[in-house]
Amino acid sequence: MTFETMAEDRYFEDYQPGAVHETGSITVSEADIIEFARQFDPQPFHVDPLAAKQSVFGGIIASGWHTASLAMRLLVDHYVSPVASLGSPGADELRWLEPVRPGDSLSLRVTILEVKTSHSKPDRGTVRTYVEVMNQHRQVVMTWKGIGMMKRRNKSGVVEDNSLPRL
Repeated sequence: MTFETMAEDRYFEDYQPGAVHETGSITVSEADIIEFARQFDPQPFHVDPLAAKQSVFGGIIASGWHTASLAMRLLVDHYVSPVASLGSPGADELRWLEPVRPGDSLSLRVTILEVKTSHSKPDRGTVRTYVEVMNQHRQVVMTWKGIGMMKRRNKSGVVEDNSLPRL
């Protein structure tokens, strides 16, 4: 399923419960895996091909945090509105289900679980999602439940800018 509105015009009201959206893909190389892991998660099965071969994984695998970073890139490129996103207060139930290996091409399937208007700040709402990260075989390698905060349209279809003080 695709959104009826372009990302630049997408607001809270465009995120519909039950809708399922899929993204484009991103491919991860062994060099990418090792570079990320050397900086952020230098466990042997992420940075050392010989040690990784002797591990339970039988070769280099991406750090789960690297996989999460790649998934975030896909979310920003294909799902999150650049004009309405107000960030996220967090994520729940993050699971790494299968290893991500060099050459894997990752994509997302995002299911909208719930949309809820804020009672205290009616110019915005929250969008709860279930995110599945899939490899090129459509095998789910990672999941989480996310919460995004989004600006709403006002009745005229134009969003009020609440970032500046009112005179």
